[in-house]
Formats: sequence, structure tokens, C-alpha cells
Amino acid sequence: MANHVSALKRARQTVTRTAVNRANKSKIRGSLRLLREALENGNSGAAAEQYKKTVSELDKSVQKGVLHKNTASRYKGRLAARVKALSSKPASGAPTTKSKAKKSV
Repeated sequence: MANHVSALKRARQTVTRTAVNRANKSKIRGSLRLLREALENGNSGAAAEQYKKTVSELDKSVQKGVLHKNTASRYKGRLAARVKALSSKPASGAPTTKSKAKKSV
């Protein structure tokens, strides 16, 4: 255990900051989990709404120093691609393209 007053103060600060960082990481993981669940369910509207919330949480975590900005950017890019792929996927049973009848010569 620390003996100096300044070392004792730093130990107290470390405990506080660890708790804050742990809470922020937990919030990010929960938001990512909800978004991944929405993507797995195939609900594009819910996924798009959850994507906005998740991006907000990621940006806040960068400001607070919990995540590096490149890490957050990588998460956002990959999740955006999955949300976009889900929203552009046609409904099941619908034809993807119209086939034109070929003329016989």
C-alpha cells in the first residue's frame, strides 16, 4: 500500500477511474450486443435505430479515452456495412431481378 499522501491520492483516483472506465466499456458492449441482435433478427428499421445509438456511444467513449479513435472508426465502418447490407436485402420470396423473355430468331 502507498505511504505518501500523493501516492494515497493517486490510489484513490485509480479506483474511481477504473470504475468509470469499466462502466463505459460495459455500456459500449451492451450497445454493440443490442445492435448485433437486431442485425441477426433481420429487422432493418430497428438495426438502423440501434446503429445511431451505438455510434453515439462509441463517439462518447473516444472522447472519454476509453477507446482509441481508430478502433471506434473500425467498429462504425463494419457495423455500417452490415446495416446497409441488411437494408438493401430484398424481402424473402420476392424476385431479385426481372427476367426478360428472349426472342427466338
